[in-house]
Amino acid sequence: MEEIEIYLESAQETMDGAIKHLAIELGKIRAGKASPQMLEGIQVDYYGSPSPLQNVASVNTPDARTLAIKPFEKRLIADIEKAIRNSNIGLSPNNDGEIIRLSVPPLTEERRQELVKRVKQEVETAKVNVRNVRQDANNSIRKLTKEGVSEDMVKIGEDRVQKLTDDHTEKIDKIFEAKEKDIIEV
Repeated sequence: MEEIEIYLESAQETMDGAIKHLAIELGKIRAGKASPQMLEGIQVDYYGSPSPLQNVASVNTPDARTLAIKPFEKRLIADIEKAIRNSNIGLSPNNDGEIIRLSVPPLTEERRQELVKRVKQEVETAKVNVRNVRQDANNSIRKLTKEGVSEDMVKIGEDRVQKLTDDHTEKIDKIFEAKEKDIIEV
């Protein structure tokens, strides 16, 4: 039974990781509201090496449609502007010499539908990842019969893996519903 517990813990951690990854990816999909997460993944040339934007500037949201980026060093404004333009996030930076502002335009209905499709793709990827973890865990547990673990114990292990899978799939569905609502609301 101890081996089964190890496989279950591993499956739990990996499934949790799939949900965390989904949350990160969905955070990058803007829903018409300004969010610092929209800028995650942007790399700024900092003294010759690429650094995440959050490491070279503070990012905040003064209102629902604006992102304000204040570099820790003034000389980085041009590099940050360049990184934002090259990132293809669809926002144009404006700077006043100290702060870069990004205005997030309101979404059209067509764009909202495209974003929902993108969210569905990310959600489906997360579900596939969870199902792959289930399959790997079940295969590992089934192999334990060769090591003398009873078939009843293997069945119990498989049932617990299925429960884990169902729980994580339900969490993914709730995340999807919340993000879809966020995108659709005007």
